[in-house]
Amino acid sequence: MIGIVIPAHNEEQYLAACLCAARVAATHPQLGDEAVRIVVALDACTDASSRVALRHGAAVTHLQARNVGMARAQGARMLLGEGARWLAFTDADSTVWPDWLAAQLMLGADAVCGTVAVHDWGAHTPKVAAHFAQTYQDRDGHRHIHGANFGISAKAYEQVGGFSPLACHEDVAMVEALMASGVQIAWSAQPRVTTSARTASKAPGGFGDTLRAWA
Repeated sequence: MIGIVIPAHNEEQYLAACLCAARVAATHPQLGDEAVRIVVALDACTDASSRVALRHGAAVTHLQARNVGMARAQGARMLLGEGARWLAFTDADSTVWPDWLAAQLMLGADAVCGTVAVHDWGAHTPKVAAHFAQTYQDRDGHRHIHGANFGISAKAYEQVGGFSPLACHEDVAMVEALMASGVQIAWSAQPRVTTSARTASKAPGGFGDTLRAWA
């Protein structure tokens, strides 16, 4: 079984599109008949995120931590308990491409760090979009780390003890632990994810804060 983990804090605006895209990726022909389970880790949600998740066929798990590392870890723990062999992580304001899961698995690595593209630069000045275009390495061999586009085998995940309980940069800490343990990481632009460039970040120090700093 393959598991998809989506942490969410008050994401009713984006979550439906995220889940629709994830369900399409879960039915890609290259996955054969393997089951794909989607879990939304609802962290201190006070909006309709839970109803949205359930309406789109996802399982949910609840926590009150306001901590994305803990949310990712709780979702992963749930899926590992159900026998997942591969864990794929994205974010609620992101949409994965139809071959996202297939592309991760095709690489044959212990973990996969993918790249992101941006939905809409409308909330930012042209300077920010230009800086992204000039500096971002959307190619194989990049060294970007995004929780919105990350995959890992169950064995490698458990080997490094899973996500640390960090409110930001939990994805960086995970990849650093993987590198230290010597597992094979694919730095690939093949698994595609499109994300938002919203200015209201859910995780301090995340992608939104980076874009504001560029501005």
